[in-house]
Amino acid sequence: MRKFILFFILFMAWQTFAQNIQLHYDMGEDREYFTSTIEMFRPDEYGATFFFVDFDFNQTGNNSISLAYFEIARYITIPGAKGLSGTIQYNDGTAPWGPLGHIVMGGVSYPIDLGFVTLNTDLLYRKDYLSEGSDVQLTTVWFIPFLDGKLEFKGFLDIWTGDYWYTDGKEMVLLTEPQLWYNIDKHLAVGSEIEISNNFLPLTDGIEIKPTLALKWNF
Repeated sequence: MRKFILFFILFMAWQTFAQNIQLHYDMGEDREYFTSTIEMFRPDEYGATFFFVDFDFNQTGNNSISLAYFEIARYITIPGAKGLSGTIQYNDGTAPWGPLGHIVMGGVSYPIDLGFVTLNTDLLYRKDYLSEGSDVQLTTVWFIPFLDGKLEFKGFLDIWTGDYWYTDGKEMVLLTEPQLWYNIDKHLAVGSEIEISNNFLPLTDGIEIKPTLALKWNF
């Protein structure tokens, strides 16, 4: 029932607000399944709202939805502090083996202009249901268009501390997902995402690299 309610709420949110929907074919070792992503970013007079929702289609027997995960972030512009925003964020999800752990974060966000790219960077206090104690997280997001917007290089990098059942005390966790998209027209794009992680998945040793092939439809 919990998974059904989560799916219904997120599906209705997609119907109302989504800016793009993506379908990825996971080519990582022992993966080979589809993942859909629903994504929205919407600025307003007070700041901006961002969310995404992932569904893995890997259920034993019929390849239906096996995992649901979402993140939502609200950014609030701080008056008089050029470029600086406050942010509060929430992550949650569910999988066949149980909850993925709800995560509540809060902190500040600032765009770091490097000339050729702007890194929208968050410094966050992190409270993870599955981690002992409190943690910190650094997130940076980038977007670089090429060829008059026909080609896009975008993605994020997360680094945080965590004390999980599979780590030896507090350890650094890294997760980054660079994406490369070719826009066939204003709606349809083809591309790829590469998930690169360290200490992210339980009982893994070293850096994990998991590529996808993908289609994206922009609304």
